[in-house]
Amino acid sequence: MGCLIAALAMIGPRVALFFVWISTGFVDRAYDSTIVPLLGLLFLPWTTLVYALVYDGNNVNFLGWVFVFFALVADVSTSAGSARQRY
Repeated sequence: MGCLIAALAMIGPRVALFFVWISTGFVDRAYDSTIVPLLGLLFLPWTTLVYALVYDGNNVNFLGWVFVFFALVADVSTSAGSARQRY
């Protein structure tokens, strides 16, 4: 299952997040409502995916937060890079 998620993440984080959401309980366990993952699917897909994968039911450890931080940097840099290309 992990290799399949990694392969889908190479295609795109939105595809991987959607697949994780419908096939596992990781997203439901990490987020209380449906609106936060939906917004994450649209605006911060890497961050939403990584947080759902590193959340263990109670909290996120330090290494997990490091991964979430790098996912956030990836999301912001992707958005900034696409905005910079337009101008």
